Amino acid sequence: QVHLVESGGELVQAGGSLRLSCAASRIYFYGYAMGWFRQAPGKEREFVAASISGGGGTRYADSVKGRFAISRDNAKNTVYLQMNSLKFEDTAVYYCAADEWGSGSTNSQDYEYWGQGTQVTVSS
Repeated sequence: QVHLVESGGELVQAGGSLRLSCAASRIYFYGYAMGWFRQAPGKEREFVAASISGGGGTRYADSVKGRFAISRDNAKNTVYLQMNSLKFEDTAVYYCAADEWGSGSTNSQDYEYWGQGTQVTVSS
């Protein structure tokens, strides 16, 4: 069973930065697209960023382009989300997800495995 564990979420002031991590186990990490999604209270889960499998590049939601950066360390089975210039509207639970040989889909239903989430709160 694939296991994903997120960390790094916390309370931060607007304009600040955070780096989220997602460690994967029991997975051929290189062969998985890794995505970050978020869900704010009362809202649908939304795509944030993805790292395509096999070194295929990255994809971002328009709302985070230029502020967030996704990266991965295949040797450590870990994907990161560097979040800069945080805004109040970035407040959400952030989830890591894995999609085998995925192409960085923005659709959450394409991802087979999910972490438990980590809370990011941005104070205005």
